[in-house]
Amino acid sequence: MEAKVSKFFDSIGSFFTGGDQLPWCDRDVVLGCEREVAEAANGATDELKQESIMRLSWALVHSKQSEDVQRGIAMLEDSLINPGSPLQKREKLYLLAVGNYRSGDYSRSRQHLERCLEIAPDWRQALTLKKTVEDKIAKDGVIGIGIAATAVGLVAGGIAAALARKK
Repeated sequence: MEAKVSKFFDSIGSFFTGGDQLPWCDRDVVLGCEREVAEAANGATDELKQESIMRLSWALVHSKQSEDVQRGIAMLEDSLINPGSPLQKREKLYLLAVGNYRSGDYSRSRQHLERCLEIAPDWRQALTLKKTVEDKIAKDGVIGIGIAATAVGLVAGGIAAALARKK
């Protein structure tokens, strides 16, 4: 019984905090990845260049800075023109989903996750993020309905008060 009560309060807490399990990335890590990309541009193999760009993309979409997240999304969208292997495409789609989730575009995040899961249907990381995204969409819907219901109630109350004064 105690475990059920604890789980209930944890779910209430996560509903209001919107906590997710995605890691955050500090600015120092982003700067380090940017240096790595710059160094790889000077004569490294294409494979090494691609790996360093993927690490930078990962760091950008996991950044706490919204500008970094947007930059990471743009880099990943550009890289999907030539996605490489199915595994590379899956990784890029997942990172795009993370970036869109972080920027608040939940429906687009879900679209990327669905495409990602077409490639790897049992990929636990993508399944977990998809559930988080869907929970966030549902939570936003509940809050929106609550706001709309409150507005309707206030308008109806105002009309009722105005009618009561006329009589």
